[in-house]
Formats: sequence, C-alpha cells, structure tokens
Amino acid sequence: MKSFKRTLLATALALLALPVMADSAHPKIGFSIDDLRLERWSRDRDYFVAAAEKLDAKVFVQSADANEQKQISQIENLISRGVDVIVIVPFNATVLTNAVAEAKKAGIKVVSYDRLILNADIDAYISFDNEKVGEMQAGGVLQAAPKGNYFLLGGAPTDNNAKVLREGQMKVLQPAIDKGDIKIVGQQWVKEWNPTEALSIVENALTRNDNKIDAIVASNDATAGGAIQALAAQKLAGKVPISGQDADLAAVKRVLDGTQTMTVYKPLKLIATEAAKLSVQLARNEKPTYSSQYDNGSKKVDTILLTPTPLTKANIDVLEKDGFYTKAQIGL
Repeated sequence: MKSFKRTLLATALALLALPVMADSAHPKIGFSIDDLRLERWSRDRDYFVAAAEKLDAKVFVQSADANEQKQISQIENLISRGVDVIVIVPFNATVLTNAVAEAKKAGIKVVSYDRLILNADIDAYISFDNEKVGEMQAGGVLQAAPKGNYFLLGGAPTDNNAKVLREGQMKVLQPAIDKGDIKIVGQQWVKEWNPTEALSIVENALTRNDNKIDAIVASNDATAGGAIQALAAQKLAGKVPISGQDADLAAVKRVLDGTQTMTVYKPLKLIATEAAKLSVQLARNEKPTYSSQYDNGSKKVDTILLTPTPLTKANIDVLEKDGFYTKAQIGL
C-alpha cells in the first residue's frame, strides 16, 4: 500500500512539473515593434515569427505605430501575458527604463532589437554594426562627390541608432572637411524617419543654399526618398549623390534609376533569425554567444553585431541571390 501511495505521489508531482517543462520547451516571446507600417519592420516580424516557431516558441507581436506611450502600454500588456522574453524595437530609446524594470521584476528577459534601449537593465542587444553603416553611407557619397557642399539628413532624434550612424558618417567625412574638400552647409534630424518631413527639410535647405548642394548623406531609404522628391522638383534628382539604408524596394529601384547613389543592405532574415535564436536561448536559460558589449548608460549590455553590405547598381543582384527580392520585383 505504501509503495502504491509513493507511486501515486510521484505521478502527481511529475504531472505538476509538466507545465514548467512545457514552458521551457515552448517559450512565449513578446515582440514589441516601433512601427509595422514601415516595410522594413513587417519583414523583420515575418522572419522572426517563422524562425521562432521553428524553435517551438510562440510569438505575440505588437506595433506601437511610432507612439512611445502606446509602446509602453503594449510592453505592460506582454508582461501581464506572462511571456518569457520581450524583444523590443524601441520607438524612443530613452523612455523604457520603468517598463524594462517591470519586465525584469516579473522574471522576463528583455532583448533590444536593432536599436539600443538606453538606461535600462536589458539582457541583450542584437543589431547590425550601425557605425559601419554610417561609414558606408558617407563613403558611398564621398566617392561620387569628393568635393562640394554637403547636407546631412539624420534619422529620428529619439533613435540612438541615428546618432551612431552620424558618428560613422563623420569618421569618413571629417578628413575631407579638414582638407577643405567638402563643406557641411546644413544638418538636421528627421522626426520618426518621416519622408514627408525629409522632403520639407531638403526643400528648405535647397532654398537657403540657392540649390548649391552637391551631396546629401541621408541616414535611411525613407528619408532619402523624401529628399529625392525635393531634388526632383528642382531638376536635381540623379545629379546630387545621396545615400540610404535598408534596401527598401523603392530605394533599390531608385539606385537602378540613378536617382539614389547607394543603400546599405542589412539581411533582415539574418538578424531576425539570430534574434529568435537568442530569445529562445535566454528563455531556456542557455548561454548565447555574444560578439561585443555596448554601454547603454545603465550597464554594459551583451551584444551580437552583424555585418551590413553597401549596395550600388554594380552589386544589386545580391538581393536576388539572398532571396530578399525576386528579379521581377527589382526589375533586373
């Protein structure tokens, strides 16, 4: 009889343990994204979800629609759902300290995706080397216009990446400025990376400088698109070299048309797949392999940095080889 009771007790304990085992076998991941209305982020989402599901994880996706309060509420919602890990593409890198603290208090790991969350106790950061992206942008434009008046079109002032990109750009431009080859005639950040705002900024810059702008270092494809509209209105599109980033389809077509000099391709499937792997490892208390550390003002954050690729007309077929776009989409 005693042995029967012992068996019964052991069975009951084993059954009680099952949900815990199932949780670690099937982690729940929250993915809080800055703004799914942008082509870039919807691609990240699709790749991330596909990779996480292959690893037996379930993903809950939220889009903040470029609203910091909405993002904070959504992170709180993911905490209340009891996810194991929250992956965040921050709209505003500086306002998530309390939301991250709440997640950590609930035993939830936090991963900063592509943009570094500042002044918060995050567990990991995964991104492309954004300083290198900035160097590639400035280098591509400088090669096309080694002398003349330059305008710097930055990203969102709320996005830490925008500042890192500028650091990379200036690394390349400063020697040419010091030599007197180029002159920065204006620089401005673009709220929310908004193309309409970029259009307005460049219109004003052209007016102020009597159209004498020889090159524009734009920090992504959306802002480059707005700038090129302003240039086109003055019949300068294709005459003023301009950079970008993200390999948005419209930008790739502009590179082929010659109105945009270059873009920087960041294989989104690579970052999304690696981020899904990282998240699942953290959920299962496994030890990920990091390549670097970044100081976010609160701590040195374990970081995985991936390598981007500069794209010009000469190597645009990389996108087709990678399965990023089809030949028909690109128009090759």
